Amino acid sequence: MKMKTGLVLSGGGARGVAHLGVLKALEELGVVIDCISGTSAGALVGALYAQGLKPEAIFKLVKGISFLKSVRPAWALTGLFNMDGMRELLQKNIPVNDFSSLSIPLTIAATDIRKGKIHYFSEGELIPAIVASCSIPALFNPINFNANLYVDGGLIDNLPVKPIRNQCDFIIGSHCNHISPEVDITNVKSVVERSLLVAIYSNTEVSRGLCDVYIEPPRMDRFSSLDLSRIQEIFDFSYRHTIQNYLPHHFQKSTAA
Repeated sequence: MKMKTGLVLSGGGARGVAHLGVLKALEELGVVIDCISGTSAGALVGALYAQGLKPEAIFKLVKGISFLKSVRPAWALTGLFNMDGMRELLQKNIPVNDFSSLSIPLTIAATDIRKGKIHYFSEGELIPAIVASCSIPALFNPINFNANLYVDGGLIDNLPVKPIRNQCDFIIGSHCNHISPEVDITNVKSVVERSLLVAIYSNTEVSRGLCDVYIEPPRMDRFSSLDLSRIQEIFDFSYRHTIQNYLPHHFQKSTAA
């Protein structure tokens, strides 16, 4: 019987482009993905890959995204921007708005902000689940979907291994939020971003232990989560890290430790 391999993709904003470099390397290493789970940027990348797009095609799409085109002023007290622009972008690239249309089964994590609990979407409407998972609190308006209010899944589960662990024989985790001590804290923005990174990183510790292979390119915190100007560097760096540090046998159950 063929081993079933799952891929789990963390959130990370612009750093989520690292998943595309990892995916490109995994394909070159001959790894076939049977199941995907993702949060925030990982949900976006996972959905487009599960739709059938290749990593290079997704990167080209992301490269053409302007932050100002993908979000719009919310004119609300609950967030500075809404995600209508991103929703329209997804509608253009995901022809059938349903999880059942994907070629690879997908699970998306989002936080139910009223209940204070994580919610895992794996069926029904796809685009609202992606948008909900990407809605960073305060920056973006929460997403009202199925009578609930959702924000970024990374608040509670930034590496959603749990919902697919029992469905797969082998789990590969791709995490793009490595924290290094060599960081400059120079202004309010850097303090806020670093604080969020530290808080989110802490909820990945258990999930990391559930992975058979855990891929985390070093020093990713040198890239801002909201800066799309360095995504080529992120893509290339994560690809090189994966292709240089892993061999096909790393992704076989018999050698997993």
